[in-house]
Amino acid sequence: AKMMENKVFLSFTFYSTILILKMYVVAIITGQVRLRKKAFANPEDALRNGGLQFCREDPDVERCLRAHRNDMENIFPFLFLGAIYSLLDPSPTVARIHFLTFCVGRIIHTMAYLLRLRAPTRSLAYGMAQLPCFSMALQILLATTPYW
Repeated sequence: AKMMENKVFLSFTFYSTILILKMYVVAIITGQVRLRKKAFANPEDALRNGGLQFCREDPDVERCLRAHRNDMENIFPFLFLGAIYSLLDPSPTVARIHFLTFCVGRIIHTMAYLLRLRAPTRSLAYGMAQLPCFSMALQILLATTPYW
């Protein structure tokens, strides 16, 4: 259980799992909004819930989908960068700050998106979460440059 001795990797695993659970919550919210607004993506779902006329788009559902897509565009790269960064033997404290900053930024981003918080809340949260990713990417590139 060498992995369980790597404090940085355990910290990364903790924050990654929180973020994946957050993405599941957004997916569940999307489904709930679809039901509430009767706006289904598939004819069979519309038929089961009142008729084909409910196979349609809805602005609130679209907002949920955009929040989810933004998560995929940002959390998936974090999962790669954080895992590789963990292998570089960084300071556990510095690493935890990277992971926590990203996690908090993404949670605020989702809340700003779904709760329609005033601009530029969402943009600032997005930028806050990008900083540790750029930092990790740079450190990975510096560590691997000799092998290009």
